[in-house]
Amino acid sequence: MLKKVLVANRGEIALRVVRACQELGIRSVAVYSDADAHAPHVREADEAVHIGPAPSRESYLDGERIIAAAKAAGADAVHPGYGFLSEREWFARAVREAGLVWVGPPAEAIAAMGSKTAARTLAVAHDVPVVPGTTEALPDAAAAKKVAKTFGYPVLLKAAAGGGGKGMRVVRTAAELPEAWESARREARNAFGDDAVYVEKYIEGPRHVEIQVLADHHGTVIALGERECSVQRRHQKMIEEAPSPAVSPELRARMGAAAVRAAKAAGYRNAGTCEFLLARDGNFYFLEMNTRIQVEHPVTELVTGVDLVQWQLRIAGGERIPFPDTMEPRGWAIECRITSEDPTNGFLPSTGRIECLHVPSGPGVRWDGGVESGSEVGLHYDPMLAKLIVWGSSREQAVDRMHRALRELIVAGVETSREFHLRVMEDAEFRAGAIDIQWLERRLPSLLGAAPSVAERQAAAIAAALIADADRRGTRHTAQAVASESASGAGVASAWATLARREALRP
Repeated sequence: MLKKVLVANRGEIALRVVRACQELGIRSVAVYSDADAHAPHVREADEAVHIGPAPSRESYLDGERIIAAAKAAGADAVHPGYGFLSEREWFARAVREAGLVWVGPPAEAIAAMGSKTAARTLAVAHDVPVVPGTTEALPDAAAAKKVAKTFGYPVLLKAAAGGGGKGMRVVRTAAELPEAWESARREARNAFGDDAVYVEKYIEGPRHVEIQVLADHHGTVIALGERECSVQRRHQKMIEEAPSPAVSPELRARMGAAAVRAAKAAGYRNAGTCEFLLARDGNFYFLEMNTRIQVEHPVTELVTGVDLVQWQLRIAGGERIPFPDTMEPRGWAIECRITSEDPTNGFLPSTGRIECLHVPSGPGVRWDGGVESGSEVGLHYDPMLAKLIVWGSSREQAVDRMHRALRELIVAGVETSREFHLRVMEDAEFRAGAIDIQWLERRLPSLLGAAPSVAERQAAAIAAALIADADRRGTRHTAQAVASESASGAGVASAWATLARREALRP
């Protein structure tokens, strides 16, 4: 077993890894930038090392500083979390060459799956279905036009080194292709330092379904079921669930077997995720492999009972996986990403100080957060503040439970995605599971509705201040009142006003 792990990340995932270390009796070392000196993950770790200024390129993306911090702290391993350096082959290799254990897949597996074109080639060679398209980057728009003519429009231009929707363009006619080609290349170059682009057939109305895998150093590779990730905005996931409403036990077995083949082909170790498109006709197609722990891993944990982060650490320490080759889900789990964005204003980032944070609780509710009351939210990092996850015995119960938990959640001081998630939970199509990766773009105008008025926002601010004062006086009783008096997401602001009046009349 590992003895001391440096967590090369921040926010909720850093705190998640620190907690896993604590439960396994492993000492943890946090790293932090100037902006994160008072962050919860810094306080909760056994030790903490300052690694630089707030900009990530001078701190969390500086591999040399992080390795130096690990060695100075006497750590024997590095856990990268997700984002930042987690999928950088050179960093995994540098950690290994420094004599430290990399809590993740081998550098060679990251390299094999790091290029989407290389991953497609590997998948094809091992009988893993892929979307029809090229298996190598194309030299220019003229070559892309020839390929598009072969497959027929619409087609999808994709960055070979891409992810998160960067360098991706849907092209529906030949006339659109030259401009889309240059735009995709430019965005890919800015995002990844690599402007290579390839072409796939565009699948209309598919679901985004991914399979979680675990692989140890003794040759065991298993699939832990699927996650439904179709609620996306501009290719960014916003809500995830496990299992998928569209996946039968037979389909789950076939997709799991394909994911295991892909992982074995790459020489994979540790936790990873194979992402697939699931077409309306039931065919599925490999997209890519994420060579790290996923943001949405908690929903798999809740329906399988497997602590994926602990097993990342156990596998890195040489343990064997004791679970069966496939696992059937128990119940249903849903995750909402709580971000510091204003949905009524084009999801623009919101910055400021979190004046009041009340976290939901009760049966089947989990909060993976990286902020607290008093936390400063800036523009240096990703806007995700936390993840709210629920479990229920059925999908219907899970949706109802998430709706209740969101109504209990209070974040005052910055705009958040809370109201948006409430309205999704109330949406009839979502509740019926009738979603695909274009669903949210179609439904977004009706989901957002009218923005709260200035008066309603002022009432919310007053109520939050009163709640914070009640916290300090030890007389808080009001968060539940907000939930009980808010009949729907649209009624939250009026419930704030009611709460403000009630608190103002308290003796």
